[in-house]
Amino acid sequence: MKTDFTRTGELKNVASYPQWLQDVVKDCEEAKRKVVYHPLCKAMKDATLDMESTHRFLIGFFPVIEQFPQFMASNLMKARFGHSHGEGMARSYLIQNIRVENMHAKHWLQWAGASGLGLDDLLSQEVPSEMHALAHWCGHVSLTDDLAVAVAATNYAVEGATGDFSCFVCSEETYALTFPEPIRKSAMRWLKVHAHYDDEHPWMALDIVATLLGTNPPVESINKVRAAIRKSYDYMRMTLDYAYGTPSEPLTARAVEEEPVAA
Repeated sequence: MKTDFTRTGELKNVASYPQWLQDVVKDCEEAKRKVVYHPLCKAMKDATLDMESTHRFLIGFFPVIEQFPQFMASNLMKARFGHSHGEGMARSYLIQNIRVENMHAKHWLQWAGASGLGLDDLLSQEVPSEMHALAHWCGHVSLTDDLAVAVAATNYAVEGATGDFSCFVCSEETYALTFPEPIRKSAMRWLKVHAHYDDEHPWMALDIVATLLGTNPPVESINKVRAAIRKSYDYMRMTLDYAYGTPSEPLTARAVEEEPVAA
């Protein structure tokens, strides 16, 4: 039986959340590390990533960047005003951040431009299935799954790993110094914004998930949240594998048990 949850501890302390959610975060940690510390991410941080891989990365992830406000809009439709505290939290969170996420596509375009790609390159390139799967999955979960599951998959998992990846790349100035000084700030804006902006954002999403489901949700709900988070990490890793030019590990059963469909 569900028991209501209201966080009393610090936002960015996993111990502030119900034990079931702490366990889910721990269970998914290894899959997340494969994203954040992927060889492509390390090569980018060290400024050793070749331009071909950089272009594949920028083109392949663009569908997710461009469509992220739409994913959140789909989730917003599930958050009814005045229905529950958790839905109210989700509603405020999503409304405030849709506009911010819209700006991120412009920042991505600045990064791409500084790397030799224009808007036409991002829009007209044929994105391979291996790199399109993440956008399809985010669209699928946002359209069809419960609000808690969808927020866990997108705003917690995708944005959380993205923020950690950005912090990792920005932990040294090596990559930033590859851009000429006049355009360096604009070229690095997407990474810098995510390294700071996303610091609390995924934790707020985790708080929403906990508030929506409470301290003792059904086992089925817990399993759905865990599977959704892992799938997001798996699809992110698969996209990075392809961009880096390395064969992707076979997806585990959890990642393919439900085929993603286009949003």
